[in-house]
Parts: sequence; structure tokens; C-alpha cells
Amino acid sequence: MNHSAPRRVRVRAPELTGKGGWLNTGGQQYSLADLRGRIVVLDFWTFCCVNCLHVLDELRALEEKHRDTVVVIGVHSPKFVHEAEHQAVVDAVERYGVEHPVLDDPELATWKQYAVRAWPTLVVIDPEGYVVAQHAGEGHVHAIERLVTELEAEHEAKGTLRRGDGPYVAPEPEPTVLRFPGKALVLPSGNLLVSDTTRHQLVELAADGETVVRRIGAGVRGFADGSCDAAAFNEPQGLAFLEDGSVVVADTVNHALRRWDPATGEVTTLAGTGHQWMQGRPTSGPAREVDLSSPWDVAWWQGKVWIAMAGVHQLWVYDPAGGSDQALGSEGGTVAVAAGTTNEGLVDGPGAEAWFAQPSGLAATPDRLWLADSETSALRWVDPDGSVHTAVGTGLFDFGHRDGAAEQALFQHPLGVTALPDGSVAVADTYNHALRRYDPATGEVTTLATDLREPSDAVLHGDDIVVVESARHRLTRLRLPEETVKVAAVAHRTQRAATEVAPGRLRLDVIFQAPAGQKLDTRYGPSTRLLVSSTPPELLLNGEGAGQDLSRALELNPAVTEGVLHVSAMAASCDDDPSNDYPACHVHQQDWGVPVRLTAEGTDRLPLVLAGLDA
Repeated sequence: MNHSAPRRVRVRAPELTGKGGWLNTGGQQYSLADLRGRIVVLDFWTFCCVNCLHVLDELRALEEKHRDTVVVIGVHSPKFVHEAEHQAVVDAVERYGVEHPVLDDPELATWKQYAVRAWPTLVVIDPEGYVVAQHAGEGHVHAIERLVTELEAEHEAKGTLRRGDGPYVAPEPEPTVLRFPGKALVLPSGNLLVSDTTRHQLVELAADGETVVRRIGAGVRGFADGSCDAAAFNEPQGLAFLEDGSVVVADTVNHALRRWDPATGEVTTLAGTGHQWMQGRPTSGPAREVDLSSPWDVAWWQGKVWIAMAGVHQLWVYDPAGGSDQALGSEGGTVAVAAGTTNEGLVDGPGAEAWFAQPSGLAATPDRLWLADSETSALRWVDPDGSVHTAVGTGLFDFGHRDGAAEQALFQHPLGVTALPDGSVAVADTYNHALRRYDPATGEVTTLATDLREPSDAVLHGDDIVVVESARHRLTRLRLPEETVKVAAVAHRTQRAATEVAPGRLRLDVIFQAPAGQKLDTRYGPSTRLLVSSTPPELLLNGEGAGQDLSRALELNPAVTEGVLHVSAMAASCDDDPSNDYPACHVHQQDWGVPVRLTAEGTDRLPLVLAGLDA
């Protein structure tokens, strides 16, 4: 078979439409005709989704290497109600350093035209305006880069490639002291330490919360230890004290834990390699040798640093003393998974069986570790024995702003939680722009304050609580009130489009074709693996579990009207060259969370494409 010229199905790309208009173009509106001659990569994303944020980072190298031939277009497709607000999209584009045009599509018009099923999804359009590839999930940019190289050569030869500057226009920077701050910590001096996330720094502020005492970090994306001026972070978030008085930092996009010594100003690395953890890699071991995945917050509890590992829906722990006799803050210590399976959802129970969905905020008390589980809009906690419980929240699909009994109360994508002196907790209810309170003694949720702009954390400071108003780029001081602020109750269901499937038998087919010049590696047995589960678990009557065949007959429970099918597939391929005794081999893996709705008219087959297909 000749793999030198892969055959691609030519489907004309639908037009790009979105009522929110275009960002990062200097006000210019674009159509696909305006981009003819360029290779276009559409990135369907939403800013609540940590997998989407991973893809934004994966795309940076592709954009830089192929800047004169490739135009990346972000198509913002919201899940939460707040994400449909145009200003929220404007903020997110700056917050996460998006350096390409973005189409704001609040009604999912373009999402539907391209039959997108999941966040994130990447679609490649050739210079003649035809769709040539579509990949759901993260980890596909390496395959897209190979395809881009092929398309450049093909269309250069045809004369249909147009090189030049792209349509991206950088927005004017705003002169604020903080820019999208993430988390805060009160220092022993009474000063406040803030992760200035978008500027890739930590900032020490005086007790007034406004006056800058010093900045820690060079202020550019990077991964470097050293002095306050020389060290580099990449979108830092969570902060917590270690036993020696130094501060551990969740360096989110560097997938690392860093340590800052207030006495010397020095920054060192405690855990992580700088690379994102992927399935199949170690989940425990020497801290500097194990990959992490988007650590979002940290808390000192039970003699260890607990890590909200948002990127893989787990809690991990860093043990400074584990496997090392060296002093705290040196390169010793170990990391390990403490709770969570990597499946996304809300399942309580023993830590090894619990499911989380982007844990993003932590707060420790002697008898509980509280956590904000953002994608399930839930407040949860861990007991000292490791068991996981839910105080407020029901799953991935329910959110809103409603006070009252815990079983009826609703949050919307909370990112922070703060332990209060009376045993209750304050919740930074981010997408509701509110500070909420949960009282374990009564089981009641109340609202403490509203009109906060995307609060992401809060800390006690004397008799006040200081809220990190991320989208207002400031700290806001509040007196804990005697009476709560009353707001109208609102409940929502997720806007994510679900795939309609028929109840009963459903054929799941994971489609995989080895890339050009490779073949499935069967020398040592089966080279494929398929793992299937569901939320809620009752959705699947048959077909759950692991197996080697990439096709499987599932049986869906007609009594469950909707849910999520969790599918993980793997295939191994090797270079197909009989003359090579030591061919290079490659593992292709993809995880999907496919929302489904059971209807009599729904499909009885669900095809999913595993990366590896050249077209």
C-alpha cells in the first residue's frame, strides 16, 4: 500500500457564525473565504474545561512553527450560563493568553454545524476550504502538526497555499496592579501573597491589599528556579504554607509544585518534571521524577501537601519527608495519588473509588479537607481515613444559584473554599459572582455577598474576609455579615449538546487506523484496549469494564434518561519496515466523556475516532 499520498474525504467546511462576534482581530469580522489559502485549525473550547486549557498550551508551539501558513481559530462554545456572557469570554481570552482569533459562539451555532460532540475538539481545514481532520480531546497536536506539514507541501505544489501574516491582533494591555489573580495567602507579617496568574508572578501586597511590596518571578511564561527576579512561573494558582514557613505554589501550566522562601526570596522546584501526566505514566515516586497535571490548589493537611490535581480529576499528596532524609524544601520527597480514578464525575466513597471533576480549591481543618469540585458545581470533603463525601452538588449537569438545604442548594463552578472559625466554610462561587456559606451543623447554604466578579478564592484577614475578585483584578475586603444577602433562586441544566441514542443495545465502535508507515503491533499479543464506564453507573446494564476489542455491544438502561459514557481507548503501532530490526513504536490513547440522551428515535451506533488516522 502506498502511504505517501493519503486519501482524504473532502467535505466543504461550514461557515463560521457566532452571535458574540470575533475577538483578537482588532474588530475585524472574518469568513472562511477570507482565510482561503491558509491551513485553518478550529479549536472548539470553553474556558471552564481544563482539557481545553491543555489544548491551548499544546497549540502554542504549532502556532509559532507554522505562523505563516496556519491560522488557529478558537470557537468558544459555552457549557455554563456564565460562559455565554460575552465579557466573560473576553476575560478568558486574556486570562489564558490566547494569541489567535476567537469566535464567540454563545448559542453553539458553529458547534452544531461541525457536529462537535465534546470539549475540546480540533478541526483542520485545508487551504481550499475542505475539512480534512477532526479530533476530540487533548493530545492530538503532534498528529495535526504532521498533517499540517503534508498540507503545506501538497498545496505549495498546487499553488493553493497562501503565506503571510495571520489575522491575530493583540489587545492593548491594561495597567492594573494584578491581572486575573488566582489564589491568596496571609503571611505572618499580615501582608497578603497573591498568585498573579496571567502575569506569571506572585505578588506580595501590604495589609491594605493594594500596595505592592515585591513581585516574585520574571513576569513571563517559563520554568526556572532562582531569585525573585530570575525565577519563572506559568499561570501559578494555589498557595499554602509548609512547616518551615516557606510557601508551596501550584505552578499550574508548568505541571509542578514550586517553593518560595520569603526569607531569601529564592524559588525552587519541589515536584513535577514540567511535563503533563498522561495515562500509563507513574502515579507515585520521587517528587521530581513524576509528572503532574494542572495542579490548581494546595493545602497542608495531615503532615503532607494535598494537591487539587484538576487536570486528571484527582487528589494527590506531596510528602516532603517521603523517601528522603534531606531538609524540607530540598529536592527530596515523594508524590502519590490520594483519591480519584481519573474518571470525571461525582462519586463518593473510599478514595480509590471516588470520582472528581476538576477539583480546584482546598481548605484544611483538623478533621476535614474541604474541596471545591468545579465541574460538578459541588462542595465536597475528605475524612482523615481517606473517604470522600459530598455536602452540596449532584453531578456534572446541575448548577445554579439557590440557597437552602444542602440537598436543594446549587453552586455554579466554584473555584475556592475557605474554612471559617465557627466550623462552616465560605465558597467562592465563581460563575455566580458570589461568596456563599455552608454550615455543616445545619446543612444550610446561604449567600454572604454578591456582585463579585469571578471570585476564585478568599482568606480570613483579622475580622474580615478578603476575596480574590479575579475578573476585577483586585482583592476585595468584606466584613462577615450578620445577615445574608437574599437573591432569587435560579437553577440550570447544562447547555452541552448531548448525543441522542436509543435505549437498549448500542454499538460502540472506536475507529483506529495506524498512521502512514506504521502497523498495529501484535508481536506480543493484542495491541488494543477499551475501557467503558458511565455516569450514573446505572446507565449501563451491560458493557462496562475493560477489554481488548475496540468494538463493544453496550446495553443502556431505558429507565435512565441521560448521562455520560466514559470511554478510554488505546492502540499500539510500530513502524512498518521489514528491514528495520528495531522499529519505533507508538502508543495512541484517547479518553472521551460523551453526554448521551436516551430517546426512541436515537441512534444505535456510537463511532469514536482514535488519534492515529492520517486524514
